[in-house]
Amino acid sequence: MRQPTAVSPRRSRAAFTALAAAALITAAAAAPAVADEPAENDTLWISAPYDLVLPGADEDGNVESQSVDVQLYHDNTNNSVSGGTLTVDAGELAGIADVTWPANCTEEAGSSLKATCSFGTLDGSPWITAATLGIRTEADAPADASAYLHYSASADSSFGTLEAYPADTHITVANGPDLGLNQLPFNTKVDIDSDVAQPVRLTNSGNRTADRTILTLFASHGLDLAHRYGNCTYADTDQKAGTTAVCVLDRAVAPGQTYDLSPATAVRTTGAALYERFDYQVATYTDEAYEQALAGRPFVRGSGEDFVPEQVTASLRAADTDDLNLEDNYRARTLTAANTADLRATAPNITGAAVGDTVTARIGVLNRGPAWVASLGAGASVATVDVTLPAGTTVTKKPAMCEHTGGVTYVCRTPILQWEKDRTVFPFKLRIDSADALGASGTVATRNNDPELTISAFDPNLKNNSRTFTISG
Repeated sequence: MRQPTAVSPRRSRAAFTALAAAALITAAAAAPAVADEPAENDTLWISAPYDLVLPGADEDGNVESQSVDVQLYHDNTNNSVSGGTLTVDAGELAGIADVTWPANCTEEAGSSLKATCSFGTLDGSPWITAATLGIRTEADAPADASAYLHYSASADSSFGTLEAYPADTHITVANGPDLGLNQLPFNTKVDIDSDVAQPVRLTNSGNRTADRTILTLFASHGLDLAHRYGNCTYADTDQKAGTTAVCVLDRAVAPGQTYDLSPATAVRTTGAALYERFDYQVATYTDEAYEQALAGRPFVRGSGEDFVPEQVTASLRAADTDDLNLEDNYRARTLTAANTADLRATAPNITGAAVGDTVTARIGVLNRGPAWVASLGAGASVATVDVTLPAGTTVTKKPAMCEHTGGVTYVCRTPILQWEKDRTVFPFKLRIDSADALGASGTVATRNNDPELTISAFDPNLKNNSRTFTISG
């Protein structure tokens, strides 16, 4: 059990989150599975924004309301949670902001800034939204004013009453643009060699204009960006995982305006597509932010015309400064192509060995394609491989990606991606201890139904996923 972690937008300003996919490439296999909760143990958790920056009044005195979703979840699905209450204390917002309560919340007598909200069962869902609050800055609230929203919750369950750990949202009033992107839905099935429209919209929900915008895109290896614009630079060297594009949009985005970015975000699936990822991010332009987006990588400017986004909605409000809330500046989606990848276990026979020799058993996994295989979301190994080495041998050096599980057995894990026609090799150094090893055999087999990444879901030929190899003199 662990408390949820929330990241402050202000603390994450320096993070270039469109590199998240590339960062995953250098990660090891997925984290170990968490053991099942004890039968009578459970904890209720509150999940709410860590920080929220409220825009002040614009130059015409208009103030936009912001939404705060307060969600609840619990650890042990064996425990039936029938419902309970969420208490929200917004007393510190007096003189700073007004709160609009949803229908399931009842204000405390004599106070419009504290309420108790009822919620129903948590059974059958990993989490529920217990309340969606409307927060609106008061017209005369001072800039940089700050306060906290405080949350507490309790629930009735088959294990008894659950009391949540308290949680808070830090509220700050500021002036500036608030750029945001819509979340595209997960697209579970797309065809290979086909165009995929991605209707991305850029909106300014703040109270000042963003004069220039940086748009950063990442399309994984099985996706091609449909256009290469003159005001964008492109890098195809993110450890071969895909293409990154960094575009500078010179069109100002005033408060309330929305622009269509879909021409720049359109992609086409290739014959290698299978489990794909598309990341998209915006930031107000500064020289520092632009250099951070490039991250020192070799980019090439696009040869086409400049991309000029089309306006979808209009606004008359204006002015200019930093982005307020960064939580909706970055989005990502996954796409699954109707394709296959034939993984094959490899282990060449070892010949010409003698007692006392040290030989190399080159255990491996070959991806025969046509698709590459990548786990750019969960970060799971493409293949987990069970290895049994021949009797009469001793391992003098094992591969770094393999662990000893007892006797002559090992478990090896590939990286989180494997390109088409590419091979991962686990070289075992073996000492021939006795004549029994000569003529002995070992085995290699992939785990085809590993829930972290299920090979049987995409591999059309499981017969070649295991192999026997021998040592001979």
